[in-house]
Amino acid sequence: MAAQGTTVIAACVDSEEKTLEVGEKLSFPIAYGVTREQGDAIGAWWEERRDHVQPSEFVLSGSGRVMMSTYSNSPIGRMDPAEAVTLLTFLNEMRKKKA
Repeated sequence: MAAQGTTVIAACVDSEEKTLEVGEKLSFPIAYGVTREQGDAIGAWWEERRDHVQPSEFVLSGSGRVMMSTYSNSPIGRMDPAEAVTLLTFLNEMRKKKA
């Protein structure tokens, strides 16, 4: 992702301990203990029945504008890292052509 000038940041409702356990193998920062208020502030999809945030993924522009997003209540439909890199590479190439 760094080659495309991007950064990955994750957030979850889990405790610090659980987040550290899961995030041990990841190369990007993960915020933990996300509240309903914080989820609402970032535009995440909060599930009422189980009272937690569902996967909500965003591609933001440099100014913070949401360019693309996905919402899922299961493993289906989540952003695939390789596909995200392909998309970002394409967008960066299109931007260079316009310049």
